[in-house]
Order: sequence, then structure tokens, then C-alpha cells
Amino acid sequence: MTKPTEATRRALVLFSGGQDSTVCLAWALQRFERVETIGFDYGQRHRIELECRGNVRREIAAQFPHWAPRLGEDHLLDLSLLAQIGDSALTSERAIELDANGLPNTFVPGRNLLFLTFAAALAYRRGLDVLVGGMCETDYSGYPDCRDNTLKAMQLALSLGLDTPMTVETPLMFLTKADTWALADTLGGAPLNALVAEYTHTCYLGERGQRHPWGYGCGQCPACQLRAAGHAGWLARSPG
Repeated sequence: MTKPTEATRRALVLFSGGQDSTVCLAWALQRFERVETIGFDYGQRHRIELECRGNVRREIAAQFPHWAPRLGEDHLLDLSLLAQIGDSALTSERAIELDANGLPNTFVPGRNLLFLTFAAALAYRRGLDVLVGGMCETDYSGYPDCRDNTLKAMQLALSLGLDTPMTVETPLMFLTKADTWALADTLGGAPLNALVAEYTHTCYLGERGQRHPWGYGCGQCPACQLRAAGHAGWLARSPG
């Protein structure tokens, strides 16, 4: 049996409609033969990101026709139970602040672990063997389920539990947010970064009324601050 190469492998991207997952989608489309996407409705306060998902997929297919044939189906799963067991500032109206354990109260316990488990189950059924996620432990909020060791452990557990190799790719793991803007520029140039700014959503408060150079958002929540700082850092080191 011929071992699949990167160019013939099939991937499932954990796709929220945000900046990081959009860059990961572009990264996957550049590499793999077929790429499907999966999103999760878990009662998130910023559920407007779910509306952005379809817009981002549409624009990527339209603006990057060489990727369009590789872009496969989208899947949206109802994980509203997370709002019941992981009540946080991401799933209820409350001020964003640090908890006593040092983690921001936007942390939804086990969220990425559940996302990867459901994604792996779907990937198994659809003949996909790569999971791509935008987890990062460089410029991030300190979530323990975004760390490299966690993701490596999940890859091993999923592969053992499914009795088939399941690769977990995290192309942003050791990148700063400025690096993420730079990676998008490498993958799709100015059009991809313009697409990210206009169509993706990151703001925890779901604010899309105010347009900044880096995109829409309140400009004050941790997600907006990271995105804005990354954009400024990328511009500062960009030629011209």
C-alpha cells in the first residue's frame, strides 16, 4: 500500500471563523488534497463568529480559485452542553477578568479537548486523517488546552482510541500574532490579510460595529488587544 504524502492527505480544519482558524484553513488548502471544515455552536457569547464562517469560506473560494477545488464540505456541530458544564465569560454575560487560578474567566474547561474528540470522530467517518487547529501557546490567554504538550497528548490518545493514525497539526503553535499576520501574507499576500481583516471575527463580545485596521471588534477585550497588537507588530516590520 502506498503511503500517503502531504499532497494526497485529507484534512479537517477546526474552523471558528476567526483570524487564527482562517489562516490555518489557508495553510491546509496550500498543502492537502482535500480540506473540510468543522465548527461548533457551544452557546458562545460571540456567536456572530458562526455567521462569519460561511462568508470566509465563500471569499476564500472566490478570491483564491486555485484553492477552491480542494475546499470540501463544512460541518457545524451543536455542543451547547458546554455552556452547562463550562460556564464562563465566553458563554454568559459577565465582565472578563482573571480567576483565582490565574486563568482568564474566558477559559471554557475542556473545550479544545472536546472539539478535537468530535472532530476526530467525524474525520474518521469521512476518511480524513489530519486535524488542523489554530491553538497557540505564544500570544495567547494561557488556556492549558492550547499548549503543545496537550495537543501532542491528544494526538496520541485519538490515534490509539481510533486505532488509526490521526495527525493533529497546529501551524500557529509557536507563532506570535504578528507572525500569524506574516504567515497569511506568505500564503495569500495582501488579499488574504484583507480578507482576514474584513470577514473574520475574534472579539469576545461579538462586536462588529466598529472597523479597525485589523478588523471588527470592541478593541478592549483580550482577543481584540492581541489581534491589534499583532497587526501593529506585523506592520512595523513589514517593508514599505
